[in-house]
Amino acid sequence: QVQLVESGGGLVQAGGSLALSCAASGRTFSSYVMAWFRQAPGKEREFVAAVSRRGGSRYYADSVKGRFTISRDNAKNTVNLQMNSLKPEDTAIYYCAAGDSGNAYDAGSYVYWGQGTQVTVSS
Repeated sequence: QVQLVESGGGLVQAGGSLALSCAASGRTFSSYVMAWFRQAPGKEREFVAAVSRRGGSRYYADSVKGRFTISRDNAKNTVNLQMNSLKPEDTAIYYCAAGDSGNAYDAGSYVYWGQGTQVTVSS
């Protein structure tokens, strides 16, 4: 069992930055692929970024590539999402997720989910 708790959301102006963090419980954190998804009002949950178990591989949605950076610290059981050059269309609830198999881009590959943190970008 893994419990995930996100933090770091908030309100920011367009062009600004925010850093999200996800703290995981349990001693098997390094065995999971970690990812961030987001869901805007009236829209389906969408993939944002993922990082492999040891952090050597990172995957990004085209919409955030070059602006967002995902990283993990297996010693601290945390995964982070640095978001720069934020746009109003980045406004959503951001979820941290942990999975151990399947397509890293697919929400169905993830078993554990956090409760989400709100990110609002004003124009």
